[in-house]
Amino acid sequence: MLRFLTPFISWTTRRRSRILAFHPRRRKLKVIVIGGGAAGFFGAIAAAENGHEVTILEAAASVLAKVRVSGGGRCNLTHSCFEPRELVNSYPRGGKALRGPFSRFQPTDTISWFESRGVQTKTESDGRMFPTTDDSATIVDCLQSAAEDAGAVIRLRANVSSIQKTDSLFLVTLQSGETMQADRILLATGGSRAGFELTSSLGHQIVPPVPSLFTFKVQDPRIENLPGVAVEHVDCQLVTDAKTFRQSGPILVTHWGLSGPAVLKLSAWAARELHDANYNATLRINWLAGSRAEKIRAQLNSFKAVHPKKTVDVACPWPLPKRLWKSLVDHAVGPQPVRWAELSKKATQALVTELSAGEFQVAGKGVFKEEFVTCGGVNLKEVDFRTLESRICPGLYFAGEILDIDGITGGFNFQNAWTTAWIAGNAM
Repeated sequence: MLRFLTPFISWTTRRRSRILAFHPRRRKLKVIVIGGGAAGFFGAIAAAENGHEVTILEAAASVLAKVRVSGGGRCNLTHSCFEPRELVNSYPRGGKALRGPFSRFQPTDTISWFESRGVQTKTESDGRMFPTTDDSATIVDCLQSAAEDAGAVIRLRANVSSIQKTDSLFLVTLQSGETMQADRILLATGGSRAGFELTSSLGHQIVPPVPSLFTFKVQDPRIENLPGVAVEHVDCQLVTDAKTFRQSGPILVTHWGLSGPAVLKLSAWAARELHDANYNATLRINWLAGSRAEKIRAQLNSFKAVHPKKTVDVACPWPLPKRLWKSLVDHAVGPQPVRWAELSKKATQALVTELSAGEFQVAGKGVFKEEFVTCGGVNLKEVDFRTLESRICPGLYFAGEILDIDGITGGFNFQNAWTTAWIAGNAM
């Protein structure tokens, strides 16, 4: 029987050999990830889980620093927007380039990735998503454990001074003088100057970085005694020399000016125009979002007819914070008390203007807690967004904020990091 089977076995063996010749086993690559932040870790995990030898080089004494402080220490890891066409609208720069990547890895995939590793998430009313623990350490621990389980090596205080490309390898030199070789490099250094210098040395153009996501410095008697006062929904217009920007949302009065989601969104969309204007602009606020001047005037007159004996600075027709209302009334109407019956047409108009289009002069920028986001970075035309590989330097990949991509507040910048890093790590 074996005599009759021998020719078949021989034919099968030869066929298998030919198949293996055309489909060789994937070679284990040496991958160096420069940057131990969200994008660096996520890309390193993906590459290591694909069987590659991965080393993360972090210049600082600890990793995942931004993850720890994000979302007030709770880590706003993504946003509950699950349609890529809508998701890209939250990126002042880079949205078009992310359309394809988001069709492959978007917030749904982020949630699944973390939940498969034991991290449960929750969604807040504004769409922001957090771990149910409300503790960023949950995300930090998850990423570190996943990297270690996948076999990635993490090196701290490993400051890279140069990267050189040979025909087939990269030579990475540390400031200590140590040299390392790699088949692939993932640059995930965020908006750092050092990362941009390394990128430039490999032939890439850098779109000049400027700050994004910051608060407005405003010195104005109407708000100087109101730190901590918040209004849940306002309409804002930011007028620069070049353009007018509009956003809606919550606003917060601070010791140095104005903050809150509405302001932070404006700072992102107008980042370059504000930089060019030396952070001087006019901010118009409609404290009664969705209500035009005519409607506000009619409501004031109606309230005046019903409550003629009440004083204007105490009796407010809307659920605005009492201190804010009194400050706006003092500014528009003048010394108090004034009864509603005594309110002149001129004073009424002044109050209408103050409520619907109060103007505040922006004279500088503050910071958004301990986080810092930049617009600018690697020119997107020089990157293949199917793989996140450089079009100029084969074997070089990018992920996260080092790219000229930035999102508004709400978890969108982390989603950019997860998506680009996952694609880069798997494409290697």
